[in-house]
Amino acid sequence: MKAAVLGAGLALILPARSSTQGVRHKDFDAYVARGLEALRTPGAAIAVVKDGRVMFAKGYGVRARGDTGRVDAHTLFQIASNTKAFTTAALAILADEGKLSWDDPVTKFLPGFALYDPYVTRELTVRDLVTHRSGLGLGAGDLLWFHSNYSRAEIAYRIRFAKPVSSFRSAYAYDNVLYIVAGEIVAAVAGTTWDDFVTRRILTPLGMSETGTTIAYFTSSRNAAAPHAVERGTLQIVPIDSVDNTAPAGGIVSNVADLAKWLICRLDSGRYTGGRLFSERQAREMWSGQTILPIADPEPPLAALRPDFAEYGLGWRLRDYRGRKIVTHTGGLAGMSSQITLVPAEKLGIVVLANSESDLMAALSYRLLDDFLGAGPSAPRGSRTDWVAAFVRAAQLDRTQADSTVRANRAARDSLSKPSLPQERYAGRYHDELYGDAAITLEDGRLVLRFSRSPAFVGDLEHWQYDTFIARWRTAHLEDAYVAFSLNPDGSIDRFRMTAVSPVADFSFDYQDLEFRPLKP
Repeated sequence: MKAAVLGAGLALILPARSSTQGVRHKDFDAYVARGLEALRTPGAAIAVVKDGRVMFAKGYGVRARGDTGRVDAHTLFQIASNTKAFTTAALAILADEGKLSWDDPVTKFLPGFALYDPYVTRELTVRDLVTHRSGLGLGAGDLLWFHSNYSRAEIAYRIRFAKPVSSFRSAYAYDNVLYIVAGEIVAAVAGTTWDDFVTRRILTPLGMSETGTTIAYFTSSRNAAAPHAVERGTLQIVPIDSVDNTAPAGGIVSNVADLAKWLICRLDSGRYTGGRLFSERQAREMWSGQTILPIADPEPPLAALRPDFAEYGLGWRLRDYRGRKIVTHTGGLAGMSSQITLVPAEKLGIVVLANSESDLMAALSYRLLDDFLGAGPSAPRGSRTDWVAAFVRAAQLDRTQADSTVRANRAARDSLSKPSLPQERYAGRYHDELYGDAAITLEDGRLVLRFSRSPAFVGDLEHWQYDTFIARWRTAHLEDAYVAFSLNPDGSIDRFRMTAVSPVADFSFDYQDLEFRPLKP
């Protein structure tokens, strides 16, 4: 299987005056092959645009582990949160038409919308929806859409029950649900669905005919990459994240051939052959800083990535790298990752799509940036970074630290303790204001937890210590969760709270926001 992964797939390479500038194709192909191996990724697709032209769009490796189907420039991937820039572009188009303003209150278009704090509800603007400064916590409400059958409208309604963790507009905390709300505004203003508007007003004009907004579009393709992740030390195919209900935040499915057209348009302030998506004014607005991002020191192998400034624009992250302003975003779903990176001053755009959860997309993006910005193979040795090796080492450090935390928790566990109540006393129906209902049943001598609106979340409760259990979900690739019960003085159950077992669990497993209380019979 390893030999199959290492080869390059079908390439689309268009001649340009600068087609060899910065990139030595043989060297880069070998580098990608090493990255696929080292970062445990079956396949990837990459496109580079420069000065309004596609320099290359190419696939590497295979669509699925153990298969021979090659990744090429037309292989579909879920681009996840790189969808957010399409949603802000849709809002920009409507702003150009005078149908909304970035600083209009959300309730002007969605009168029934609310957040936990009435003041924030009244003051929240369209701009606030897409700049991660609402006061909600990191990933707040993600379990409303994650593997759930809630509709977008239901999710937009239920987010009112999420309690803030900071004051309004005072801190950055990445949030998907408010992008769903932004998509609902597009639908309300345009009189059509977000999917239809994005298709008609963005994808079709750009000729992105191989891009879709639904999981059905993805799964019906014969040239789609399968999602992969490491489970119990083994790289394997994992279930596809169904994200139709969060499509404005992460639902677009595309390939590098199509995304190259998107990059060229964005680098030309919204222009495309035959017209404009949005005005130059809106182009500047979307790439202007709105929310200051905290700058932390990266892991030592990634020290060169520490920026001098970092901000969030409208659907884009803004930062500096090697003296240039970088406009970028990443995306991640189960077994899928993506990165788009634009250098406006150089008219340079890079997109990397991968069918794994590793940081391969980042390693290859920075390798290409170095090639184009003067720190490539011909630069002095001390100025070059081997990004594959750096991200491998950073991942090892993260895993070592996480494993250490898990071992420490296991060592501190009181394995001789017993639950306070007989098993059947924990069974019953429970309710959380934000999420909704859950049920615990006693089946064949084992407690089973079920989330009512999320069919994937069925977990066997394994006793941990005292009145805390661990939910071992039956669906692969869901993060195990501690389930801790609290009792009333009379011994009845007051509530149960949850938290992820792994310290490196994705923030979308926002169990900590849930507080389930028993429902009265």
